[in-house]
Amino acid sequence: MAYKRHIDRLPIIPADAKKQNVTCHYCIVGCGYHAYTWPSNKQGGTDAASNAFGVDLSEQQPAETDAWYAPSMYNIVKQDGQDVHIVLMPDKDCEVNSGLGSVRGARMGELRYSTARGSQQQRLTSPMVWRYGQMQPTSWDDALDLVARVTAAVVKDQGEDGLFVSVFDHGGSAGGYENTWGTGKLYFGSMKVKNIRIHNRPAYNSEVHATRDMGVGELNNCYEDAELADTIVSVGNNPLETQTNYFLNHWIPNLRGTSMEKKRAQLPDEAHASGRIIFVDPRRTVSVNAAEAEAGKDNVMHLAINSGTDMVLFNAWLTEIADEGWVDKAFIDASTKDFDKALAANKTTLEDAAKITGLSVDQIRQSAAWIAEPKEGKRRRTMFAYEKGLIWGNDNYRTNAALVNVALATGNVGREGGGCVRMGGHQEGYVRPSDAHVGRPAAYVDKLLIEGKGGVHHIWACDHYKTTLNAHQFNMVYKKRTDIVKDAMNAVPYGDREAMVKAITDAIKAGGLFSVDVDIIPSKIGAASHVWLPAAESGEMNLTSMNGERRMRLVERYMDPPGNAKPDCMIAAGLAQHMEKVLREMGDNAYADQFKGYDWKTEEDAFMDGYNKNAGGGEFVTYERLKAMGNNGFQEPATAFEDGKIVGTKRLYTDGKFGTKDGKATFMEAQWRGLQAPGKEEQKKNNKYLINNGRANQVWQNAFLDQESAFVMDRWPFPFIEMSPDDMAELGVKNGDLVEVYNESGSTQAMVYPTPTARKGETFMLFGFPTGVQGNVINAGTNELILPNYKQTWANIRKISDAPEGVKHLSFKSQEYQAG
Repeated sequence: MAYKRHIDRLPIIPADAKKQNVTCHYCIVGCGYHAYTWPSNKQGGTDAASNAFGVDLSEQQPAETDAWYAPSMYNIVKQDGQDVHIVLMPDKDCEVNSGLGSVRGARMGELRYSTARGSQQQRLTSPMVWRYGQMQPTSWDDALDLVARVTAAVVKDQGEDGLFVSVFDHGGSAGGYENTWGTGKLYFGSMKVKNIRIHNRPAYNSEVHATRDMGVGELNNCYEDAELADTIVSVGNNPLETQTNYFLNHWIPNLRGTSMEKKRAQLPDEAHASGRIIFVDPRRTVSVNAAEAEAGKDNVMHLAINSGTDMVLFNAWLTEIADEGWVDKAFIDASTKDFDKALAANKTTLEDAAKITGLSVDQIRQSAAWIAEPKEGKRRRTMFAYEKGLIWGNDNYRTNAALVNVALATGNVGREGGGCVRMGGHQEGYVRPSDAHVGRPAAYVDKLLIEGKGGVHHIWACDHYKTTLNAHQFNMVYKKRTDIVKDAMNAVPYGDREAMVKAITDAIKAGGLFSVDVDIIPSKIGAASHVWLPAAESGEMNLTSMNGERRMRLVERYMDPPGNAKPDCMIAAGLAQHMEKVLREMGDNAYADQFKGYDWKTEEDAFMDGYNKNAGGGEFVTYERLKAMGNNGFQEPATAFEDGKIVGTKRLYTDGKFGTKDGKATFMEAQWRGLQAPGKEEQKKNNKYLINNGRANQVWQNAFLDQESAFVMDRWPFPFIEMSPDDMAELGVKNGDLVEVYNESGSTQAMVYPTPTARKGETFMLFGFPTGVQGNVINAGTNELILPNYKQTWANIRKISDAPEGVKHLSFKSQEYQAG
């Protein structure tokens, strides 16, 4: 790895280097990059004609030059079996990031699999099967044959409800339209699997059911709207850390008052002014700090609500805005329904809201004015952005609806400078056959697995051990069930496939579970599995996805996948083909016929079979056309192909027509019910500390690639838990000390990080980290639609030890930027 290797020289990219389009495969922002590759025995020169930058590199370059790259952007990888230099550097012409690179995306280069430089050597390179008491490499045919035979036997015995599936439902590194079509066609087309869950929640459902039920798709505006808004409302969202370049490239210019000045001044119904921002979050984040540094404290409002009371605040906003006459009556009359009904049902006084939320009456009144009070006689443009603090919080369905109510009431959906949108985690990229058979509410898969249901479990790029609720119990039960099967497999001669399948199915009938894990690395849950199938990721295959403004691009394959790894869609196709073969051997030709149609040779075949034929506007989209459109792509849905370009859709609902049968957006009743998920009130009463949780800028999601990154693991050898100095003093802990976080659901560990702005009794812990799983202390309670509440969790804390050796060198300074 480049980190700590003291690299002072890097090869110059030659003028004839191969240049390909890349979208960063980490967060939903989808920054544009270029991949430069060239033979390992060659490099460019300093003269302008000899390097890819076209400048004289013998001269000192200016501070803002594009003619450079960092060691973190560089590696040596395989391309068509040969070693090549690779540089993955930001694309200054991409409208998303304008050349910015986040601490995640700008490290894509050093996080590529490289035999020459030893990076990411934990990657899976061959199918692996449990043999001789451990995982052993095998062939694709051998592994898929075993999976198909056990799966077919279980389905024959238990029906398709005996097959449990955990699957990605996104774009980026583990998904995209190719792979979600492959898995979707297998489980929803060839089969009708009901016991299926999504990578980050225990059921197959939407995190934003409410806004969809109201007719408002959750990604309805464009990044430009953050530049045009008079007010941005950020709810349960820390964009500087989790959508870094969206915040820096589109929010900050607005807050500085430099955002698209000419265009804003020309907007038809709005006078120009710099923007304001409201943060709704129990804790002060670095995003609040950065906004204050750029916009001035007078233009930033932080509403530090009591955790889980967002719905009350939103209903008070709706009530106040209506009482003041600030609603967009013309829009409400023309494009919505049930406004009066929802307004009456959700009526909340400022005084009642203040008691529940912990805010003052003046704070609620002023924030409502910032959202909706006319400015110079013109309607205010307000963009509402929400994410996991709301989506994974208390009574999330109704809370989501309550916020959308405010956006609709003020006419801020389908309008320049508006939008009511989720900020997102991964990029999006799913196109699948109908999931209507799954039902609503969908099956609570983790609960069923704990109860001993199911016989075989297919896992695609998920790690429940780190990223589910009630993880402590789940992990114990899962290991116990899969160990039953491992013991049975150990007792069979490995050359006897028929005896092996019988031993496995007998063990399943005795309470065991056969586990198949498709992933790029050995995972926590994979340690319990019986088969590992190695997947390729973005850049090792051609991959399409869309970002948070529905901007679709093609990431071109710029390197070989490790060893025998394959794209997920091709793994799904191989499994389908083996299922067809096994079912024909079993004499069930009718069922076997359902597994036809997977004769794809490449991921492009899967794309054409899926997105091109089944997505709205997909008929206009091909790899060739996407490649020609580069890193700016088009915004979905596509509406035409004209003048050599795919024509997209900048904003949704600009015509006032919404996604309901009659085209009218529906206001929704959303009454306050306290802490809704079962067990939350009891947990709060029985434990002292709020254990809020979320992500950090340096860590990607659950740290799946970061586990072998010295840069990340040196900074965070253990997950941090931010605590107030007063709580630290009471507990007798110092910077970096290890503490145990425990409650009735389980226990975990974390590293103490002093945070003066943290409120007493309220902590914040890094989510999904391998050396301390915060999900261990989250209880099993969900809402009626089986949406998890990860955010409202309470536990006790005790000291385990002084800071261990691997922690003593760390800085524990405030992470807030100090002006001056």
